[in-house]
Amino acid sequence: VVTTDDVEESLKAIFQYARDKEQLFKDLQSQIEETQQRISVKKRERDHWLEYKNVGSKIHTDKITSLEKDIKEVKDKLQRTTEYYRDALNAVKEENESLFEKHMKLLSEQALKSAVRCLDKNCRREIQENEWLKEEVKIYRKEVSDLKASVHLLEEENTSLVAKLIDMKLQKL
Repeated sequence: VVTTDDVEESLKAIFQYARDKEQLFKDLQSQIEETQQRISVKKRERDHWLEYKNVGSKIHTDKITSLEKDIKEVKDKLQRTTEYYRDALNAVKEENESLFEKHMKLLSEQALKSAVRCLDKNCRREIQENEWLKEEVKIYRKEVSDLKASVHLLEEENTSLVAKLIDMKLQKL
């Protein structure tokens, strides 16, 4: 038996879980911003060294290429991290939606049961009779479809027998 308190606790837990995931996402966004700042710093450093290189100095060529490689690696890591966390966030959102839908379904079922309990005996009996009638209709529909299939087979058999009879009469003629 699930009580309203249990449902409220479950909802609170779900919402707390969602808040925790949102906080995690915000933390990750701040990390991404920090990484972007580092990228901009590395970019400025690269620009400085490119200027130095263009002036005519070939002493630091290795360092420039190394820094360019570092910038590319940082960008690639940022791209992969961003995609990973975007996918993780989408997965968490889908999971939260699924949990919420299950919870709402459970609540609606409980509300229906509670509403049925509050009805008088006549209404409950009518509901039970309605359910019974629905089951009977299903049974009769199945029987009707079975009978239609049998009639169809018999019609095909009759058609083939009539065709044979006509063929036999034509042969006798």
